[in-house]
Amino acid sequence: MRTKLMYAAILLMAFIVTSCGLIPTQVSSSIEAVNVDETTLAIKGYDPVAYFTKNTPTKGNSQFAANYDGATYWFSSAKHQKMFTSEPSKYAPQYGGYCAYGVSKGYKYDIDPEAFAVVDGKLYLNLNKKVQNIWSNDKQALIVDANGYWTNIEKTPSSEL
Repeated sequence: MRTKLMYAAILLMAFIVTSCGLIPTQVSSSIEAVNVDETTLAIKGYDPVAYFTKNTPTKGNSQFAANYDGATYWFSSAKHQKMFTSEPSKYAPQYGGYCAYGVSKGYKYDIDPEAFAVVDGKLYLNLNKKVQNIWSNDKQALIVDANGYWTNIEKTPSSEL
């Protein structure tokens, strides 16, 4: 009887931990949707707001940081930090900051922060400038393709694609 009671208690604890999302694999899987480094830094430390306000890649500063979707973003100024925190979905890169061309083919590739485009008020990043040029030639169709793939691969680790 005591063994059955202990077994039931263990099962109950496992259920509670699982339901609360506290199992380590669940915690780490939520960040799969965002391209970050080992410290959870997104866009390699570049300021996402600067792509919109300056139309140029600009290194951020850890002094001006904000968290969004499990990732840490750096900004070049307190003003940009405030703009981001008031409307993060407006400034965060599409596809979690993965290469837009790669996502259009069903893959998650890293990015070069210098290879970017703002299209219809959204930030898209690419693997490098060469891929950026290929993507730019057919960006509207590739965005449609990427949007279709993204919902299926968003939470999948890039190593499994």
